[in-house]
Order: sequence, then structure tokens, then C-alpha cells
Amino acid sequence: MIAILGAGKMGEALLSGVLRAGRRPSELRATARREERAALLRERYGVETVSNREAAKTADVLVLAVKPQDMGALLDEIGPHVPAGTLVISMAAGITSGYVEERLGEGVPVVRVMSNTPVHVDEAMSVISPGSHAGETHLKLAEELLSPVGKVLRIPESLQDGATALSGSGPAYFYYLVEAMVDAGILLGMPRAAALEMVIQSAVGAAIMLRDSGEHPVLLREAVTSPGGTTIAAIRELEKHGVRAAVLEAIEAARNRGRELAAG
Repeated sequence: MIAILGAGKMGEALLSGVLRAGRRPSELRATARREERAALLRERYGVETVSNREAAKTADVLVLAVKPQDMGALLDEIGPHVPAGTLVISMAAGITSGYVEERLGEGVPVVRVMSNTPVHVDEAMSVISPGSHAGETHLKLAEELLSPVGKVLRIPESLQDGATALSGSGPAYFYYLVEAMVDAGILLGMPRAAALEMVIQSAVGAAIMLRDSGEHPVLLREAVTSPGGTTIAAIRELEKHGVRAAVLEAIEAARNRGRELAAG
């Protein structure tokens, strides 16, 4: 039995993906803060909704999908009811596995996860790290649960804050770039809809080439950059305005802010 505690947008996306991957609704449970939200989940997916305590008592795998600021209260509520053999998967940004372990029973295995919003279209990047009591079996269970909604990568927990800044926040950086490119198209006289369509397809095509070609991004960029051509003129302006340095500093700032939030 898998229980998703706090089935908001991310939790619901995971629930939906797991069902599409072949799990039966009877194998899943969900919790929600509001009854109307619980009713929607029951109607939409056919899963049983229960209290957090009941989920903690009965599930083999607990997925904690609440917001970071709500994690302490949730752990206080369920801590006394989680059996020792239960796998706990924490999806809250900045919350360490140690923080979760301290509030649960002795020896409860915890796997820390950071997924990003493309989980909604089964293209998430999920990075997972084992807590002090989690072993290979627990990591494989987490991978099995998350792989229907995207790619899963194991990393040391010391890199989780960096992964949050790079991958968790990553989609926002691309949306920001797309927004700027569309504005540039409008500046050049194009209708907004046409500019948006061109930029989106360019982004999709470039991403697929990056993923499937195996080529380094530098080589792919150089293939577009002819001597004395239009692309190199644009690259020169990006370098002149320090875009590369700004990206480095922005992602580092996101990492640092994540640490601040985790520290309370």
C-alpha cells in the first residue's frame, strides 16, 4: 500500500503517474487537508482518502508531499504511528532526511526526493538520496515509484540543495528565457502567438537533440554558429552582458536561499 500525504499539485501528479503506470487504485491512498480536495481525488482517481494517522499506520510506503513549512506538524502527527518497516519518501525542498528521521521511530528508512514541475507531463527530473537507514531496496522502491513521471537520478544528500537550485527551480529559468525570446520576436515585428510557437518548438527541438544526440552542448551550439554569421553576433552580445556569469550567480543564489529556508 502506497499513501501520498498532502496530495496537492505535486502529490496528485505523482498519484496520476503511478496509476497510469499500472498500479490499481486499491493499492493507493491519499490524504488532503480539505474535504473538498479529498472528494475530488476520490472522484477523479478512485482512490481511498484517509487521515494522515491512518495512512501512517497502514501504508508500506509513505510519500510526504506537503510544503516544507508544513513538514514539522505532519511528522509530529504521524511519528508515533509509523511502523519500523515503512519506507518514507520525503519530497519537501530543503528538508533533510535527518530531520525526518529524528521525528519518526527508530530505524525508519527515509529517502529524500526533489522533483520538478514537469512531473505533470511525465517529464520530471527527480533526484533521490538515501537517509541513514535506507538501503538499496528502498532506493529501488523509490525509483520504481518515481520513474513513471520522468527520469530518476541518485545523488549524495550533500548535493540536494544544489539539485533543488539547478533542477527543482530549473524550469522557471527556461520559462524566463522563453519569455525574453518572445519579447524579442515582438520587438522584431512578429505577432506574439507566432513568436511563442517558434520559440517553444526551438526549445523542444534543442532539448531533444541534447538528450538524444549524446553531444556536448558546446558542440551543438558550435554547429549553429557559423563564422561571421547571425548566431555569433547574438552570442557576442550575451557574453558582453554577462549572461553566463548571471546564470552561475543566480543558481548559486537559489542554492543559498534553499539552505536559509531549511535552517528556518
